[in-house]
Amino acid sequence: MSNTNSNDIQQINTFEKIYEIVRKIPQGKVATYGQIAMLAGNRRWSRVVGYALHVNPDPEHIPCYRVVNRDGRVSSAFAFGGENVQIKMLEADGIGFVDEMHVDLERFLWRP
Repeated sequence: MSNTNSNDIQQINTFEKIYEIVRKIPQGKVATYGQIAMLAGNRRWSRVVGYALHVNPDPEHIPCYRVVNRDGRVSSAFAFGGENVQIKMLEADGIGFVDEMHVDLERFLWRP
């Protein structure tokens, strides 16, 4: 008998849906947590998106660093090295900032 319950399966499926969307964010663009939540099927899942990205199983292929908050702010809790690492990764992607912590969403927001 399996130890996996239906809530665990639902969470895995939700996280996989989130990862599938985040994989599609092109280099040179960012998305917001809310945008990913909406594309995943529930605009109220912003925190769920954050949880999923925090446990990203494959950061090399799931570019969670390309996800910022609704104001374009990078995450102070970026799971893979903190906000400075996220900023450096975004800059390496060609992303511009309006100040040291906020991405220029007018120019760099992904519009699928």
